[in-house]
Amino acid sequence: MKEQFYIYIQNLQDQITEKLELIDGKASFRQDLWTREEGGGGRTRVIENGAVFEKGGVNISAVHGPLPKAMQAYFKVGEVNFFACGLSLVIHPTNPFVPTVHANWRYFEMYDKAGKIIDRWFGGGQDLTPYYLFEEDVIHFHRTCKTACDKHNPQYYPKFKKQCDAYFWNAHRQEARGVGGLFFDYCRPDAETKIEDWFAFVSEIGNSFLDAYVPIVEKRRNIGFEEVHRTWQEIRRGRYVEFNLVHDKGTLFGLRTNGRIESILMSLPPTVRWVYDHHPQAGSQEDRLLEVLEKPKDWI
Repeated sequence: MKEQFYIYIQNLQDQITEKLELIDGKASFRQDLWTREEGGGGRTRVIENGAVFEKGGVNISAVHGPLPKAMQAYFKVGEVNFFACGLSLVIHPTNPFVPTVHANWRYFEMYDKAGKIIDRWFGGGQDLTPYYLFEEDVIHFHRTCKTACDKHNPQYYPKFKKQCDAYFWNAHRQEARGVGGLFFDYCRPDAETKIEDWFAFVSEIGNSFLDAYVPIVEKRRNIGFEEVHRTWQEIRRGRYVEFNLVHDKGTLFGLRTNGRIESILMSLPPTVRWVYDHHPQAGSQEDRLLEVLEKPKDWI
């Protein structure tokens, strides 16, 4: 399964980066191949200063070796080996009316000293972070997620949508990072669902990503904006940074397993600001966004 999934994410990385370059029309993805001293490596692709995308990364990695002490404690296991591979992407557009998007699809295996698999699971999801709220865009994103989920199990969308709302919650701010999407983790084989079934589901979600995001980019990319809109975008990006550095499991896993720092922190936006005790004008577009972020909404 690990070979099958790694081949899949290599191909998916190619599909996504080719499409985003075509949309941008100016910038191309820079590629870095890297290796991890303890075992494994990855292929990082970053786009910057484009016509549409101010900064973005679409990265794949496959790392393995002894599970670090910090992660042993986290998983409540002893000395074991692990393998982890996945694709992680974050896209930060220049235009404040185009939302930031994040997605991740991953696979993990754990082995005993004899090399036998003692645990394995899939995880991942995709979520949208707008700076200005267009409800039809959010509905489109969620409908695309639901369509992909329903092909496998009609219970998946409501379950994984709820998990997304819970996961991407900036608890110290008491607000959501964005308008959600899907989040699933520890999708293990059991009596009802084989590991191959989980692979089929995760790849379905990965294949749906461009359908979920690209139409939104195309619709909003040419809206005119002023400095006040960029200022709000950078303030909200600050909340994005806070979540990634304080709460995000993927970031913490990478830092605790001696991952490549440049690849891990590519998720951070290029320009950001923190304004002391900032509150938008009541009734404004900015204020309306905050109202939605204070309580997860059923978009379908």
